[in-house]
Amino acid sequence: MSNKILALLLGCTLLATTAVAKEHPGKEHILKNGYQGPKTCEECHPGKAKEFLDTVHWKHASKVDHVDNTDPNTEYGMKNRIYTLCNGNDIVNNLKEIPANAAGKRKFSGCNTCHPGDHINDVGSTGAAAEQAIDCLICHSSKYNYGKRKPEKDSKGNVVMTQDRSTEAAANIGRPGIKNCMICHETAGGGALIKRGLSMTAKDEVHISKGIICVDCHQVKNHKFPTGKDPNNWANDGVFMTCVGECHTDKPHKDADYNKHTAKIACQTCHIPKTGGASSKDFTKWAKQENGFYEPATLKHEVNETNPVYAWYNLTVSNTPHFIGPKGSRTDGKSKIYPFKIYQGKGYYNKLDGTLLSMDFAPPTATGDSLAGVASAAKILGIKKYEPVPGWQTVYFASSHQVTPKKQALICSSCHAPNGVLNFKELGYSDKESDKLTNPEIYFDKLFKIQQENEW
Repeated sequence: MSNKILALLLGCTLLATTAVAKEHPGKEHILKNGYQGPKTCEECHPGKAKEFLDTVHWKHASKVDHVDNTDPNTEYGMKNRIYTLCNGNDIVNNLKEIPANAAGKRKFSGCNTCHPGDHINDVGSTGAAAEQAIDCLICHSSKYNYGKRKPEKDSKGNVVMTQDRSTEAAANIGRPGIKNCMICHETAGGGALIKRGLSMTAKDEVHISKGIICVDCHQVKNHKFPTGKDPNNWANDGVFMTCVGECHTDKPHKDADYNKHTAKIACQTCHIPKTGGASSKDFTKWAKQENGFYEPATLKHEVNETNPVYAWYNLTVSNTPHFIGPKGSRTDGKSKIYPFKIYQGKGYYNKLDGTLLSMDFAPPTATGDSLAGVASAAKILGIKKYEPVPGWQTVYFASSHQVTPKKQALICSSCHAPNGVLNFKELGYSDKESDKLTNPEIYFDKLFKIQQENEW
């Protein structure tokens, strides 16, 4: 584990201990009888294990109805999608032992490392065995020992994911805390701060500084997690959320001018002015690490280090082999301007049909040979004819976390100055409209008054 990941997890641990959780009923029963996995939970929560099997956290996929070039009868997600942040999926990169590298070392790796099962009962599995394989405590225990959760081989040679099913972990259960969520989500996409650059600490997220944790906003019912509609994140539990709801209204400001903007400007646009995480990966070029294994060459950025790009978004997604991003315009009556992190990934495309080819990470992780990974993935997927050629894909990630303190949010001049963050011409405004929107007449008096008040 890298020092960066360790520091992030320690930060989450400190946050998780700041609030005193209400003791979950049944603790004495668990201390007396021990913990036997989900069947212990079901003594008080019957049917919850079967319920969980029908969620995105277990299936890693769902049907989608807002993405171009998808089959409405097919489920999509980490299970089977191919795009250049991961360039693989649970099918191609199922948890496995990586072949020995030049130094003779081996390790386990796979996209489904965070799947809350035991790997024998894997992504999308059903039935009694799958129900009893669920790792309830990884989400619900504040004393979960993550060192006990690791891939290893069982007596039959099968790769399994072990779990912490200790009495101590089970006796300290409740609502998921920040660490429970971030142990997977903070390191998604291949490492710390890769996929989104998330750091859910009081320093980086204003909600956390006010004692609000993940499940306070993502209010779960029947294990269904409400989410937004990120152009990149397709799989969902059929429950969606926005800023406007329990905490915020459609007129969240005391200033009427700011409130007028909410019809066309998403909350995130002004309140998440920075982003972070990897901006680019090259899966055709694997770099050797200190441990002798290889990883795809990656350009990384710290939390809040980069500026987002702004685009109209009507919550439907353009999906082509070379572009995944928001659809919308200023005239469709449905769109708002949102901030996005732009990611660009290089992979191999099939010259015969233009599709993006998947990659099995096992061969290149051991040897650095990316084409061997393409060949292995093609064999797994039954692709007989292909001709790999390198190419780039652009992906837009929604900026939905790292909400800044109010004093650091964008103000009038942030957008309406000639060098402001919004490029009005690119957003569909005429030259005359753009000139009007970048004239100080719009904001001068308001900001001058604020300036005077701050000086007095």
